[in-house]
Amino acid sequence: MRFHVQRLEPTQDVPTIVFVHGLVMDNLSSFYYTLAAPLAARGFGTVLFDLRGHGLSERPPSGYTPEESALDLVAVLDGIGVTEPVFLLGNSYGGVVAMHAAVQSPERVAGVVLVESACGGVVGDAWFEDITNTLTVAALGLEFDRTQDQLMALGQRKIAKLALNADALLNGTTLIDDLGSGAKLDLTQVRCPVLGVFGAESELVGAAAELSERIPSCRLHVVTGLGHTVLREATAELLDVLYDWLPS
Repeated sequence: MRFHVQRLEPTQDVPTIVFVHGLVMDNLSSFYYTLAAPLAARGFGTVLFDLRGHGLSERPPSGYTPEESALDLVAVLDGIGVTEPVFLLGNSYGGVVAMHAAVQSPERVAGVVLVESACGGVVGDAWFEDITNTLTVAALGLEFDRTQDQLMALGQRKIAKLALNADALLNGTTLIDDLGSGAKLDLTQVRCPVLGVFGAESELVGAAAELSERIPSCRLHVVTGLGHTVLREATAELLDVLYDWLPS
C-alpha cells in the first residue's frame, strides 16, 4: 500500500505531530498553511499523509474502516522510521481515526487533538448517520449542482480534480459500507491526554460534553461564532491553544 507522506524533522527537543485529515473532499493539503508550517517553525516534527484512497495515496477497493485507517497510520509511521510516541491531530473524521489509533496502539500515541470530531456514543451515532447520509447522496451523483466540465470552464481546476477523486472513492471503493461496519469506539479506553476543540455553532459541539464524561482529563476549548470550519477560520486561535497544550 502506497501512501503520500510529507515530513519535517523536529528541530528542537519537542514531539512529532501527525496530522490526520477528513473524509472524501479533503487531503493533507488542508494542514499545510494552517497548522503544519507554524508548528514546524516552532521546532515540532510534522508528519502529513493522505489517508487511504485520498489525495495522492493509493486507492484500493476496500479497507476503509476506522480501525483499518488507524492501522494505516501506524504503518506510515513505521515506514518513515518514527517509532517514538507522537501526538495525533485529527480534523473531523481524522479525529475518529486518531482515537482508534490511540486505543489500538497506545504505546505509539502520546496525545490526541480533536478538531471538530465526534468519536463515540450518542453524538458519534448522530455524526455517523449524518456523514453516511451525506456520502450516500454524493455516491449517487457527486456533482454539487455543477458538472466537472462546468467546473473546469469556471477555472476551478482544483475543485474539479477533488470532485473526480471523490467520485472514484465513493463509487469505486467500499468506503460507505466500511464506515458502517467498524466497531464502535469505547472512549473510556483512551489513556493518553486529549484536547478537544469545537465550534460553538457546530452540530458536533455536544461531543465536548461526551468527551468530558468519558475522558475526565480531557481539555476542551470552544470557539465562539463558528461551526465546523474551525481549522480554516480560527487557525490563529487554534494555534494558540495548541502552543499552550503541547509539551514544549
